[in-house]
Amino acid sequence: MSNAHPITAKLSKWYEKHRRKLPWRDSSNPYHIWLSEVILQQTRVDQGTAYYLRFVELFPTVRDLAKAHEDVVLYAWQGLGYYSRARNLHAAAKAIVDNYGGEFPSDYAAIRSLKGIGDYTAAAIASIAYGLPHAAVDGNVNRVIARLFAIEAPVDSPTGKKQIAALAEELLDCKKPGNHNQAMMELGALVCTPRNPNCTNCPIKVHCAAFISKKQDSFPIKQGKTKVRNRYFTYVVFIDKNQETLIRKREEKDIWQGLHEFPLIESNSSHDQEVLYSSLDTQYSLIDAANYLHILSHQKLHIAFLSFRVEVLPFADWNNTIRLKIDELNRFAFPRALTRYLSDAKGFSVSNAPR
Repeated sequence: MSNAHPITAKLSKWYEKHRRKLPWRDSSNPYHIWLSEVILQQTRVDQGTAYYLRFVELFPTVRDLAKAHEDVVLYAWQGLGYYSRARNLHAAAKAIVDNYGGEFPSDYAAIRSLKGIGDYTAAAIASIAYGLPHAAVDGNVNRVIARLFAIEAPVDSPTGKKQIAALAEELLDCKKPGNHNQAMMELGALVCTPRNPNCTNCPIKVHCAAFISKKQDSFPIKQGKTKVRNRYFTYVVFIDKNQETLIRKREEKDIWQGLHEFPLIESNSSHDQEVLYSSLDTQYSLIDAANYLHILSHQKLHIAFLSFRVEVLPFADWNNTIRLKIDELNRFAFPRALTRYLSDAKGFSVSNAPR
């Protein structure tokens, strides 16, 4: 297909009329485009916009982000989840300062080499910021193309990914690649939605194989779901007579790396978790207990919070812990599961919004 294909032309006209007004739109600043793309991965636009504006305020340039302490970056990210995005963002900013003098690289290969930047994000930055002809394929674009061409291969299989990528490049408007990529993504976000697509108002429905065959809900085809792992966390919250408590920083290569939490014991099953509860209850004076179910993409966390009143904090019994006043907790970044507990628990006050 050439750039004169009616799909490309119709899509461009639709985008100019219907695109949302977003703070990073119409910007050619690669740093701003990068921020928006990373924040919006696994995050809704309405939630991500506030974080984007906050990041631009706190870290106006790549250099500002690079020189910030990781704890400050994670605190600003608190509440968005998938914290590896924030750590990779910070690491890439440092690499840009060290290797490119603080200037965002302007070719696809260099952009793609930065930590945390994959094919999609590199294509989005390269096309929107620099007008380079690279098709950006995210989940929205995957869905649009899978329906347009009724792709029978699972879109998350090697064959499906290869077909989608080739068709995305075929449709790309090489004269205005940035606008085209944004139009494809916007169509997927506003019209060609995962459920109940608004085909009536789709500008390219007459070209859509799924619409013509009335099989919109049959595409995209996906492989079997990834098995969800159950984990059992028990957080032990100590409060002494001076209103001090213990927390620790998660340094392990696991979920929430770099964030803070109360002393944690992980059990192998719900039964083991109950046995642990009974054991701790005989050692300390229980003042509060709470249970939460926290679901991640491939993990289901069964979390118990046990609060105990103690005369003296058992500091020596728990490795790598920090002693601090309860009213100092809001200086640290916590996972959403813990900020939820802290918001509910009497005597605690920690916001899960960026500051």
